[in-house]
Amino acid sequence: MDRWVGKVAVVTGASSGIGAATVLELAKAGMITVGLARRIERVQALAEQLPEEAAARLHAFKCDVSQEKDILAAFIYVEQQFGGVDVLVNNAGIYEKVNLLAENNTATLRQSMDINVLGLTLCSREAVQSMKKRSVDGHIVHINSIEGHFVPCYPGANLYPASKHAVTAITETMRHELRDAGTKIKVTSISPGLVQTPMLDLCDTYNNLETATMPMLQPVDIAEAILYVLGTPSRVQVHELTIKPVGEPV
Repeated sequence: MDRWVGKVAVVTGASSGIGAATVLELAKAGMITVGLARRIERVQALAEQLPEEAAARLHAFKCDVSQEKDILAAFIYVEQQFGGVDVLVNNAGIYEKVNLLAENNTATLRQSMDINVLGLTLCSREAVQSMKKRSVDGHIVHINSIEGHFVPCYPGANLYPASKHAVTAITETMRHELRDAGTKIKVTSISPGLVQTPMLDLCDTYNNLETATMPMLQPVDIAEAILYVLGTPSRVQVHELTIKPVGEPV
């Protein structure tokens, strides 16, 4: 991680779960870290968990990634305040329990695609433009899911598995575009299994099981995986990383 010290990382969905763990680890690793979230007070409060020097590297900006104007404003802020983006972690995601074919579910379905797919793509677009503008060999990390590679059977999944399959395809499409453009910008998809995050509370299937006995990852496990892929040599691109807790049944 030495080459990233003093560089700028942007993390979406930074107010809780994997995003919160990630901004903490990146700030501790020496990066100027900007956490994007709708609830910026939660990102700001994370600084209390950091040593003073690292806390000074953590910044928060209000951003709803389902809104393009918010995304554009966030990247303008990062450019004006810190010069641009070197690392982007696309962590923001949403799961809301509703059946795919249920009545009057359009708003929920649209939100899933706006945040999980389009928001991720627009943030990546703005980050790549910033990197290319400054001739930076940056890195983009998508927090995907094992559901981006298969579709489990549980009620109310709606477009979540489809949106994560889209992330898998977007990662590959980006790799081709970045290569063909002659850049050395890396792109990585990280696909966790079950992680103990607030999103898990929304899934009745898991809540109805004895959650305490189920093998789970912790958010910091994914944050440390992000540091691992960022720390690989310039010749190495970890394109897909699947992480499961020991004993996970799926």
